Amino acid sequence: MVEVALVSTAKDEILGRIQRALGDRPPLQANAHASATALYLRSDPAPHPEQVEQFIERVVDYKATVHRVSAAILAQEIGAACARRGVRRLVVPHDIDATWIPPGIEILRDPGLTNEQLDTSDGVLTACRLGIAQTGTIVLDAGPGQGRRALTLLPDYHLCVIRADQVVGLVPEAVAQLADSVRSPGHPLTWISGPSATSDIELNRVEGVHGPRTLEVLVVD
Repeated sequence: MVEVALVSTAKDEILGRIQRALGDRPPLQANAHASATALYLRSDPAPHPEQVEQFIERVVDYKATVHRVSAAILAQEIGAACARRGVRRLVVPHDIDATWIPPGIEILRDPGLTNEQLDTSDGVLTACRLGIAQTGTIVLDAGPGQGRRALTLLPDYHLCVIRADQVVGLVPEAVAQLADSVRSPGHPLTWISGPSATSDIELNRVEGVHGPRTLEVLVVD
């Protein structure tokens, strides 16, 4: 009982000091939080072409490779990307656009692949849900052409296709568009800002620790 009393006394003393220190501050307004929230920019006023350019710049800053291509030659560009990388065994989601699949490459179609098959493949090809210009982030929500989350975490190389009209300016815009995905069971969100990397306490950068070591993005007009 004595120990409890001592703890309570110390706690009361500390809280009392805090209260006295804050005594000269004006009381918080009831709508202070609402006022601060109202100041947040919820949509990007910049023209969409500028947003796309900013998205590309930010993704490049994250040490990813980005190519801007036309829809008419997308299949050729996918084949060229795989050739540059030396891809021979390519993982794809079951509902990937058939016209994207390059010839002369062994296709590992999911579902049904083991973690070992994903890990020993040469890479994965997916679509995405959207891109954020503000942060250079690509978001996947397990929707069409994206597959389950493991597909883009285990292979060492991720080739991602994003349409220019999927790019939004700001994070709040992305969050608003992703609301339905969050409410859907089995739709985890994967936010990708460049290749996977981490740093230790001495800031030594190590890539590929918890995802692809190499990210290549095709932005389709």
